[in-house]
Parts: sequence; structure tokens; C-alpha cells
Amino acid sequence: MFDVRVSMFGRKTNIEHRKTNIETRISKQKMAKQQQQQEENQINVELSEEMAEGEYVNLAMIAHSQSEFVIDFIKMMPGIPKARVKSRVILTPDHVYRLMQALKENIQKYEEVYGAITDDQSQIGFQFPMNYRGPIGEA
Repeated sequence: MFDVRVSMFGRKTNIEHRKTNIETRISKQKMAKQQQQQEENQINVELSEEMAEGEYVNLAMIAHSQSEFVIDFIKMMPGIPKARVKSRVILTPDHVYRLMQALKENIQKYEEVYGAITDDQSQIGFQFPMNYRGPIGEA
């Protein structure tokens, strides 16, 4: 038995149509599965009005142990010998590493748009004491 396929003037045969329909169905199924996985991986994050306002900080002190990193975000005013911790974040070493990678990526994107961020100490008006009221943080 012979299978004869005739294509006239660029028209697709039944076999070619079936193949295209199957490929389209498979493609749609893959897209639906990817969309479902994305929806399953999404996290609903709530942000209260108070938290959305944010808190200005201009100093961070970092301490760590074998199992965790503690980052204190501090607001320090020039000429005032007292500073206040505005937020303390405790992270696992794995999460600190991921945070560092995310910061690197975002700094790169920022610099592509706005130019390089410099570490020129002469541009900073007030110098914070690095051992202010406690041990020097280790990173």
C-alpha cells in the first residue's frame, strides 16, 4: 500500500495539517503548564501602609555566627552621639549570599542607567565611626 501526498500550489496536505495541529496543541499545553508553575511559585506579599513608608537609614552593622547573619539598619544623625536601630534583619548564610547576588545585579542595572556609583570618601560630608558603641561588624 502506498501513501500518496499531493500538494498543489503550496497547500498543505491532511498529514501536514494534522502535524501542525498536534504541534500547536503541544505548544499550548507546554505554555499552560509553564503558566501554572509560575502561578504556583508566586507569593502573595502583603505590605502595610506603615511599612510601605519605609525607614531612612544611613548605617548598617553586620554581625554573624556560624548559622546566621544579623544586620542592624541604623539611623545616625551628624553631631548627635546617639543612634537608633530602625530595623534588625536575621538571615541564614544562604539567604545572605542570595541577597548579595541580588544587590550586585541591581547595582549593575542601576549603574547602566545612572552611571557608576563611586566609593570616593571625599564626597561624603560626615564620616561615621566604624566602631561606634560596640564591636566592628564582620562580613
